[in-house]
Amino acid sequence: MSGMTLSDWLMRSGERMKDAEADRFAELVGRRAGREPLQQITGVQGFMGLSFRVTRDTLCPRPDTEVLVEQALPLCDGADVLDMCTGTGCIAISLMKLSKARSVTAADISEEALAVAKDNAARNGADVTWILSDMFEKADGIYDVIVSNPPYIDREQMEHLMPEVKDYEPRTALYGGEDGLTFYRILTAEGAKHLRAAGPDRKGGYLIVEIGYDQGVTVPELFRANGFSEVKVIKDYAGNDRVVVGHL
Repeated sequence: MSGMTLSDWLMRSGERMKDAEADRFAELVGRRAGREPLQQITGVQGFMGLSFRVTRDTLCPRPDTEVLVEQALPLCDGADVLDMCTGTGCIAISLMKLSKARSVTAADISEEALAVAKDNAARNGADVTWILSDMFEKADGIYDVIVSNPPYIDREQMEHLMPEVKDYEPRTALYGGEDGLTFYRILTAEGAKHLRAAGPDRKGGYLIVEIGYDQGVTVPELFRANGFSEVKVIKDYAGNDRVVVGHL
C-alpha cells in the first residue's frame, strides 16, 4: 500500500499517513472485515521461506501443507517428482528449490491456476514442467515421488466452511466428493501406475498426500488396498493427522 518495509515503519512510525494512503488502508480493512482472506488482499503468501502470488483462482498456501513438503524433501534427491493438483505451485516450487530433485512436474485441471503457478515459478527461479491435466489424463510419465494436496472436503463439511474459504477460494480445489475421498481413490489407483516399482537398484516410488484431520484411517486404507506398503500417517504441528506416506 505505502511501499514501506518494516524497517521503514520502525523509523517513521510517528509520521502521519498521507490522506490517499489512509483512504486505501480503510478500503483494505473493509475488505478484510468482509471476510476476504488477507492473502488475497495482499496478493502474496509465504510458504517454506519462499513468497507466492495468490489469487482467487487458487487455494492460499497453508502452513499445514509445509508438513507434506518436509516429509517429501528427503525422498526427492535425484528423483523425478510429480505434484498433482498443484494450485499456486507452492509444493512443486518448494521441492525444486529446496531438494536436489532431478526434475519436478506439476499438473492441474485449471488453466488459471497454472498461470499463477508459472508466475510463481518465475518469481522464485524454479524450473518446473507444467501440465494442464484432469488428474493423470495427460500426465503419462513415470516418477519416483508423487505428491498431492488434493480437494478433500466432503459434502457436509462444504456447507460449514468459513466465509474466507467458501466464498473466496475455488470450489474445484476444495470439494472432494460426497465422502471427500474421490481424489484419493484416483491418486492411489492411478498413482501406482505412474510410480517406479522397486528393483535391485531402485528403492521404489513414494506417494505423499495431504489429508483432512478426520481422514487418518480412510486414506491409509486406500493406500494399502492399492499395493502401497510402509504406510504411515504424519501429524501436523497442531497434533492433527495431516499427511499420508506410502511406498510402492
